[in-house]
Amino acid sequence: MHNLAHRNVENVTLSLPEALLRRFRVYAASRNQSMTSLMAEAIREIMDRDADSVKAKRRFLNRIERAPDRGTGGVIRWRREELHER
Repeated sequence: MHNLAHRNVENVTLSLPEALLRRFRVYAASRNQSMTSLMAEAIREIMDRDADSVKAKRRFLNRIERAPDRGTGGVIRWRREELHER
């Protein structure tokens, strides 16, 4: 959990469905955390996951670009139908 008390923070207004807001208040109270700290934690986690996904995609594309030539010279000389003939 990150302590937001000593950081520069800005207030924002969120519009949430009433039922979700009620559940969120109860959830925060049950964890003895503020709604603000829970929202900051959730947003941080979403952004970190997205950043991790972008890094993984970049690594994958780099591997493809550096893949050894398999004798095709990068040209596909077959059709999908030929690969799946029955």
